[in-house]
Amino acid sequence: QVQLQESGPGLVKPSQTLSLTCTISGGSITTSYYAWSWIRQPPGKGLEWMGAINNAGSTYYSPSLKSRTSISRDTSKNQFSLHLTSVTPEDTAVYYCAAVFGSWGQGTQVTVSS
Repeated sequence: QVQLQESGPGLVKPSQTLSLTCTISGGSITTSYYAWSWIRQPPGKGLEWMGAINNAGSTYYSPSLKSRTSISRDTSKNQFSLHLTSVTPEDTAVYYCAAVFGSWGQGTQVTVSS
């Protein structure tokens, strides 16, 4: 069974870059699923898809976040990462990594505050 675990800082200052890593276990980032996503949920709001990377390394981004988001992967570590630049308090959310049509991580709270 594929499992995912998010990791990264829980507190980021405004204007800085938010960086999170998702570690995949029980499967391969290149073969287990077609693609892997980052999704977030701000407090009191619904889920927001941020972007994805497929098993060939191609990336796809939400139009609303594309200018600030990048997703990369390290196949040797079976990980993929999210980088969100120029964060504001509106980027405060629980961030999830997920296999497309598959498992989700438990989520990690990220707060943007000075």
